Amino acid sequence: MKFISWNVNGIRSVMGKGFQDFLKNEDADVICLQEVKAMRDQVDHSAWENNYEIHWNAADRKGYSGTAILTRKPTKSVSLGIGIPEHDAEGRVITVEYPDWYLVNVYTPNSKRELERLEYRTTIWDRLFLEYLQTLEKKKPVIFCGDLNVAHREIDIARPRENVRNAGFTPQERASFDRIVEAGFLDTFREFEKGGGHYTWWSYMGTARERNIGWRIDYFLISPALRPRLKEAFILPHVTGSDHCPVGIVFGK
Repeated sequence: MKFISWNVNGIRSVMGKGFQDFLKNEDADVICLQEVKAMRDQVDHSAWENNYEIHWNAADRKGYSGTAILTRKPTKSVSLGIGIPEHDAEGRVITVEYPDWYLVNVYTPNSKRELERLEYRTTIWDRLFLEYLQTLEKKKPVIFCGDLNVAHREIDIARPRENVRNAGFTPQERASFDRIVEAGFLDTFREFEKGGGHYTWWSYMGTARERNIGWRIDYFLISPALRPRLKEAFILPHVTGSDHCPVGIVFGK
């Protein structure tokens, strides 16, 4: 079973940049999208409906945030958000339940350039989201994926020293990721790849992508109980259309 996650930075934009070909070529069983920036009825997804069950969580604010899941595997249940209305207006979380696990698609809030949202993101959102994952995990194992808006370690960013005080690499954000790992969740990519130079986001400025001056901020994490089924974790840096690239995992039986 193949899972892919991708921050598309606008689904309507990426659909004009080969998204249909991407779906066909990757042939994934589940695709989680972040930052769709659209209501469901604003997108022509008729071509997907033949192959995928579609779940959508748009932000109340038009053209902002939002997540979606396309799944071939039938779901037992679907929920939007983390169940706390004041934190669910931005369409950042979708959870689908399968017989053996939950899959959570998340677009974590960005702390913003002047770190104006850092306190909310690290002391409120990250804490509540981890509590949400742990509540699910009491019932069955969890896979969660998406744009977590943090490079966890120095190895996950091309220029760590220059970015210590920048959103996505502050000590507070990295400590929040530490708490996820301490709770037992496994960073699937690091189960296979220990080296650097592997990134999932590049600035549009200064030919950063061409020079691979990037950040690894998109992830799949899993409950330890699912580790025996994990056969592969990968990054697809050759796939363009967004400032992020897709990431994925493969499960066996």
